[in-house]
Amino acid sequence: MYLVDTDILIDIQRGHQPAIDWFKQLQELPSIPGYVVMELIQDAQNMQRVRSVLKLVAPLSIVWATEMDCARVLSDFTTYHLSNGLGLLDALIAACAVGRDAKLCTFNLKHYQVIPGLVTEQPYSR
Repeated sequence: MYLVDTDILIDIQRGHQPAIDWFKQLQELPSIPGYVVMELIQDAQNMQRVRSVLKLVAPLSIVWATEMDCARVLSDFTTYHLSNGLGLLDALIAACAVGRDAKLCTFNLKHYQVIPGLVTEQPYSR
């Protein structure tokens, strides 16, 4: 199972051909953390962009952190926020992947390298 991070969807939005090719060749659609959808909406400058985001993510299954995942987020965020600069949304996204034994597709490896048990993949060349 794949979960997709914000940077991958931004590449697709911008028409980055390697991202589009990777996405098209997937046998199974990836899931997306709801926090990623909110990040994309947060960056939208107007309602047209919001609609574009919602259209992009419409075919994807949206997943959320469970109560157990949130306990992991609190632990990881407490441990790594000050020492490694772990952001709250990154901790929540990572917990969604770890809690589902999913691979997180991202190029933000620095953001996630401290998360125990998280498996990441850079799915195409940039």
